[in-house]
Amino acid sequence: MSDKLPIAILGAGKIGRAIARYLHTSGHYDVLLGDHVQAALDSVHSETPVATQRVEVSDTSALAGFLKGRRAVISACSFDLTPPIAMAASEAGCSYFDLTEDVAATRFVRDAASKSKEGQIFMPQCGLAPGFISVLAADLCRQFDELHTVKMRVGALPLYPTNMLKYNLTWSTDGLINEYCNPCEAIRGGRKIDLQPMEGLERFALDGVDYEAFNTSGGLGTLCETLEGKVTDLDYKTVRYVGHHYLMTFLLHGLHFERRRGLLKELMEESIPTTVQDLTLAFCTVTGRRNGRLEQAAIARKVYHGAIAGVPASSIQITTASSLCVAVDLWRLGKLPPTGFVRQEDIRLADFLANEFGEPFALATDVTTPISVKDAPEPIA
Repeated sequence: MSDKLPIAILGAGKIGRAIARYLHTSGHYDVLLGDHVQAALDSVHSETPVATQRVEVSDTSALAGFLKGRRAVISACSFDLTPPIAMAASEAGCSYFDLTEDVAATRFVRDAASKSKEGQIFMPQCGLAPGFISVLAADLCRQFDELHTVKMRVGALPLYPTNMLKYNLTWSTDGLINEYCNPCEAIRGGRKIDLQPMEGLERFALDGVDYEAFNTSGGLGTLCETLEGKVTDLDYKTVRYVGHHYLMTFLLHGLHFERRRGLLKELMEESIPTTVQDLTLAFCTVTGRRNGRLEQAAIARKVYHGAIAGVPASSIQITTASSLCVAVDLWRLGKLPPTGFVRQEDIRLADFLANEFGEPFALATDVTTPISVKDAPEPIA
């Protein structure tokens, strides 16, 4: 009898195939990958020999059969498919993990978690943002006696931007449009509020590169609930190269594409190329008091494109898939709450970075680290 943990993955897209490869090559998991497109399953199987099965999420009985005998299910599908998958997991008695940044979808998962059986957890938002950035922010917050401000900034960016938007499609177009158009949770003056997306434009330089950042939806995960009443100000913004915000605002509000999201998706996917030559930036600053002094602490990590077990992968694939795999593996190892709804901030940063799937972040450059004397450049004569 195999000692591998039987686990199901739904969605054979860019992130689903990366998750499947990470889990399969670790040797700890018996992976079953499902999708409604047979060609997508065949493509994954050609590079990663996992079991595959064609399944329609809308078919309740087929989904139940797909989950039979599986200890957990991972949704790598679009956020709008979260409810049926979470409900199927609840009825099957298997634990549930997803990547959603959608606030409404997360509320549904929380409701499903209220019916958890012993040993069954529901853990949404396991990607990069929300996900790793939540773990990073929570770790910084624990270092302070009194919190004033928490700022979380994340960007998935092309290495070589050449179009006017200075952007390439590297992940879900539905998710991208969703975060550009939906209300953004934040804390102001100690109270939870909603901010408008695409507002709050700011510019900053990091590691010699100029960026801009603006409000987007969903990146805070559950931190608003966790920190309400404990921090004065908390917000999340998406990072882009300077100039992107102006053109996207023109599309969304000048031409009113925020009302025609399907058409905007079609336009973007026909006009903006994809790329695997990318980087992800996760940047968090916390200001508050510790040991009686007003201080600020910051961490910034850059992860570049590379490979997953020898197969080329974009940075957003690597960071999103590895973040989710860390959550699943910590659950397997008994390092998460055993039952019910589990938040990203329940993960300790030390546990995340020590996990085998956390290696891309553990090896990533912290661009806020000062240059040591031995690494400093030679002075100009």
